[in-house]
Amino acid sequence: MNAEQKETRKLSAILSADVKGYSILMTNDETSTIRTLKEYRIIMSELIKEHSGRIVDAPGDNLLAEFTSAVNAVQCSVEIQKALKIRNAELPDDKRLEFRIGVNIGDVVQDGDSLYGEGVNIAARIEGLADPGGVCISRGTYDHIRNKLGFGYEYLGDHSVKNIKHPVRVYKILTSEEDAGKLIGEKSKPVLKSWIWSTIVVAAIILTLTGYQLFQKITAPEFEPASIGKMALPLPDVPSIAVLPFVNMSGDPKQEFFSDAITENIITVLSKVPRLFVISRQSTFFYKGKPVKVKQVSEEFGVQYVLEGSVQRSADRIRINVQLIDALTGHHLWAERYESDQKDLFAVQDEMTMKILQSIRVKLSEGEISSAYSQYFRGRKGFDCYLKIMEAAKYADRFTLEDYYVAQRLLEEAIAICPENPIGYVRLGWAYRISAILDKTKPYQEALEKAKEMIKKALAMDDTLADAHILLSILYRAEKEYDKSIAAGRRAVELDPSGSTAYTYYGAALLFASRPEEAIPLLQKAIRLNPNAEAWTFVFLGHSFRNTGRLEEAISAYKKVLQRAPDHLIAHIALTTVYSLMGQDEEARAEAQEVLRINPKFSLIPFKKKALVFKDKSENDMILKAMTKALQK
Repeated sequence: MNAEQKETRKLSAILSADVKGYSILMTNDETSTIRTLKEYRIIMSELIKEHSGRIVDAPGDNLLAEFTSAVNAVQCSVEIQKALKIRNAELPDDKRLEFRIGVNIGDVVQDGDSLYGEGVNIAARIEGLADPGGVCISRGTYDHIRNKLGFGYEYLGDHSVKNIKHPVRVYKILTSEEDAGKLIGEKSKPVLKSWIWSTIVVAAIILTLTGYQLFQKITAPEFEPASIGKMALPLPDVPSIAVLPFVNMSGDPKQEFFSDAITENIITVLSKVPRLFVISRQSTFFYKGKPVKVKQVSEEFGVQYVLEGSVQRSADRIRINVQLIDALTGHHLWAERYESDQKDLFAVQDEMTMKILQSIRVKLSEGEISSAYSQYFRGRKGFDCYLKIMEAAKYADRFTLEDYYVAQRLLEEAIAICPENPIGYVRLGWAYRISAILDKTKPYQEALEKAKEMIKKALAMDDTLADAHILLSILYRAEKEYDKSIAAGRRAVELDPSGSTAYTYYGAALLFASRPEEAIPLLQKAIRLNPNAEAWTFVFLGHSFRNTGRLEEAISAYKKVLQRAPDHLIAHIALTTVYSLMGQDEEARAEAQEVLRINPKFSLIPFKKKALVFKDKSENDMILKAMTKALQK
């Protein structure tokens, strides 16, 4: 792909906006918040259009807009805040949506309808410095508008912002009439005679344009994707692929789990290849049942290749259509249709996987393919066992105690059919572990011992099962056997080098062993492999940031948890702790109230026993002290 033909650099004024306390608003009243957000989006869209701007992106509570004029961008921002202030006055305090807006003028890269680059990044960062209902602008924006608009300005100083090399000078817009024309907080500098200033500006523009054109001829530009919400991720330095959920074409909803299982098996096999970057099942299944473009998948997951297909099952016959696409070019590298008896399903999967690897030029021997999980499901009996395990997974995904007991029964039936198959024991071990958490009427330790028993049986049959080592790492951590937990986590990553879950729990093992600096890159790798990673991945990342003193980054990680699960108790507890550590007592008390709302019986005594299990006692004491302070306010 020729990037120069696709990407355009230009100077734009960027407006970035988001809602203060959006997660809490969604938690308190999701329906009302969404309705109000939609109404406010209409108001904002109309004002942006009136001021000759365009909306670039608007995921969640965020909004990104582009203007050709800094004056238009700032005028629009102020008009938006005025309009929303009037609408908010009609609502109760706990229903109001207060936007913060940041405006920056800078160099951006346009790729289709999307914008990237430092110009966008800075707007997004200074937005966070604005007051709710207020507007902040960069120094470049201020220079463009200070003599053109009847506002006042307050200098807020130079701010170091994430991923920006140099500090950003920030100004707050003052809209009251008495502040018009004022500059507060910054000493004015001697003004050059107008003719000298004009000469310098013209010369600077000429030199900048000339130098920039020469620079473009010498080297391709580098930039960081910076759109709000979903961001285009860079490609890894090895072949990369996302496998989309295969579509069930049978006309029978009960066959959904069958097509899902085929997708999962292909992902499992591909994930065992060290020279291949594979997006996890949790991320790609986000698109299940949704129309999606291959280019969108490529950008959001940062992969070059996308595999998609369909499954039709009738009696004992299976038809599978599959195609592999190079998302960068749009070319179909390979397409095939298979028709097979059910007993030959796994041979078909192996053949498909081999063709995929050949198409993307990854060498893999037949021996490596045969080491995948499918070896345990050969023949009719193996296939029946496989269907039992997949049906159990369907119940386990519901995450209720009743459904977990159904899953346990199905897995016991699968083991009765194939007692020599280690996969059934691994899945039963996981079911015991989750039921230990959900069932408060039975001894916790007893269920954990059952889980460990199942895992040891599985590993005695096959020591190369990554899922077994992941669960073993979790069980050792629960028993505070930190070194064993780390060893099991490390082994899981060795066996599943593209496994987001393996990296998550290897990172967790290091975190609770009081080695958070080592945990951070592993947890970040888990998120790169699975951009829609489970909430616990972000919880562990937040804990790691907190325990290394990176408190702002910890808050960001915990807030991502709440975007996925607004009532995630541990995330609210963690935010309470961090705000308390930062001395932000009001925010800490608000989060403590959320904890008590979710669990009115919350007590520090069981919390200390179950959650404060870091090897370094000072980390446990730090968290306990911060929580005690917040709850006593």
